Amino acid sequence: MSDSKLYPFAAQGPGTADGKRLPASGPARPATEIDRGGVKDGKVEFINWRGEADRPEPAPPAPLPPAERVGFAIVGLGRLALGQILPAFAQSLHAKPVALVSGSPDKAKAVAAQYGIRQEAVYGYDQIEALADNPEVQAVYIVTPNGLHLEQVQAAARAGKHVLCEKPMASTSEQARQMIKACDAAGVRLMIAYRCQYEDFNSAAAQLVQSGELGRVRLIEATNAQAQGPDGQWRLDAALAGGGALPDIGLYCLNGVRTMLGEEPIEVYAQVVNPQGDPRYAQVEETMSFMLRFPSGAIANCATSYGAHETKDMRLRLEKGWIEIENAFAYKGQRLRVARRKDSLESVEELRVGAGNQFSQEIDHFAQCLQTGEAPRTPGEEGLQDHLLMEAIYQSVRENRPIPIEWESKHRTAARS
Repeated sequence: MSDSKLYPFAAQGPGTADGKRLPASGPARPATEIDRGGVKDGKVEFINWRGEADRPEPAPPAPLPPAERVGFAIVGLGRLALGQILPAFAQSLHAKPVALVSGSPDKAKAVAAQYGIRQEAVYGYDQIEALADNPEVQAVYIVTPNGLHLEQVQAAARAGKHVLCEKPMASTSEQARQMIKACDAAGVRLMIAYRCQYEDFNSAAAQLVQSGELGRVRLIEATNAQAQGPDGQWRLDAALAGGGALPDIGLYCLNGVRTMLGEEPIEVYAQVVNPQGDPRYAQVEETMSFMLRFPSGAIANCATSYGAHETKDMRLRLEKGWIEIENAFAYKGQRLRVARRKDSLESVEELRVGAGNQFSQEIDHFAQCLQTGEAPRTPGEEGLQDHLLMEAIYQSVRENRPIPIEWESKHRTAARS
């Protein structure tokens, strides 16, 4: 048998001894349609240039002109605001930072210069209501300790500004209700910044779970732990934090499993362990384990701790496979693996998602809601439900018994299709 029949490809053509010499240069030519792209509805679009074996390239970003983006005032300039939220505006398509609110004038002045914010648009915490006189500000993003949220949300509502508030929503369910009431009375939108609900890997997993492709969920394991540093942090002050590991990082487990299932628990049970003689945990809990039972029969075992090495994972055991989200609650580094039967074998595949910035995605979601008049995916009622559930979890710890959940959330997480 000749080599040509065995190998349909031959060492010929450009770059070979018999072909054109490479590299080669020549005169410029007009761009073809596949390279040039076109404009549709004000957006640039390209024909997919990749082969069928590769994922199509996503469309290029289509940001709104700066003058049409929603202007945000950032309230609080701590680590989260400076390390994650303000940088995320660089990737936002619908929003921009236009004002700062801080209790540290020197820090606020420096940050304003970094982000091109006018010095006249820098305010103190006691000046939030003065935002009413700044037409550039349409919304505020509150990034302060939990115990300050109520007063600041009320002030923003009185100023007529829409509110995006960091989680946990407040320190208590009663405060959460007052925040909802204040925004409703002022006719402004209130959204709680559950960033993981806007993160691509978590969204893909929730879509797969709720599609029913792998059957019903039987067990969920969700863990969010980190090693807390020295005393003196606001997270260890009950008046500012409203609790310890549970509302701060355990909340991601609680909200995460509710989002994955798209249903509410009917019973909770919890246990707390605190190190003896550690002054950091004189007011708040260090380690908590809690179980959620759902009407579908699913059971979620959740654990959170300020005293363990950083772990932020979720695993779901379903009838026809399992799903694992590594770093599910982290700012980045997510990985999504899915196992299922494939004939007589078990297939374990890793799904690669085109991950964006979860902070810019949540900000853009709120901005688009303000532009279209639609309700946000995570309104104040979502935050209130988590506070009610956390209070039931703390009650379980105090009384050392399961606590039945006899109420439904006013907001149900939408199933993803």
